[in-house]
Amino acid sequence: MERIIITVVGKDTVGIIAKVCTYLAEVKINVLDISQTIVSGYFNMMMIADRSSSDVDFGACQEALEKLGNEIGVQIRCQREEIFEMMHRI
Repeated sequence: MERIIITVVGKDTVGIIAKVCTYLAEVKINVLDISQTIVSGYFNMMMIADRSSSDVDFGACQEALEKLGNEIGVQIRCQREEIFEMMHRI
């Protein structure tokens, strides 16, 4: 399994989850877990996904998600799970 962590932050609008999940489905990235919340009109989502079935390389996936975020007015960040874990160890 090749797990990635995707975070999405920005002003809440209709369709954020749908647009992110549509892209992931198109490139055969499976969503394993998802958590989202809205606080005072700001949207925050964290996803754990498996990209082992995807033909899109990691860098291209990062770029596509960043571009999608720009299009829908949110910031999308994608990291390999092991990098995310190392950054958040105490």
